[in-house]
Amino acid sequence: MKAHIRWLDGMAFEAESGSGHRLTVDGPPDLGGQDRGPRPMELLLEGLGCCSAVDVVHILERGRHPVSGCEVEVEAERADATPAVFTRINLHFRVSGEGLKPQAVARAVELSAEKYCSASIMLAKACEITHSHEVVEKSA
Repeated sequence: MKAHIRWLDGMAFEAESGSGHRLTVDGPPDLGGQDRGPRPMELLLEGLGCCSAVDVVHILERGRHPVSGCEVEVEAERADATPAVFTRINLHFRVSGEGLKPQAVARAVELSAEKYCSASIMLAKACEITHSHEVVEKSA
């Protein structure tokens, strides 16, 4: 896996993934950022949420559970001192489907957190990560 980061100007950078996808990342205004893209630490949280969501949806689909939607709210607390590392992160999954069993969602979230999500397992070595979920009934 690779990434290439290129400075644009100010505190803005273009990040290109090994798969060829590009996005603009910008630093905070107090460092000269101009709000041209997400902050680097925001990307870390987004990556964590996406990594976990991919697992949850994949596990549910593989188990032939009727999943039709998945959202993850990721909230984090950071240290007050430099470096302002994450000290706590919570991922709240809102999974929807018609007749989707809450225990199936709970198990998918648990498997992601404990076995499959590389980002979650790696970050859990540095800070506390908690998971919660809810099931939203969706009719056809």
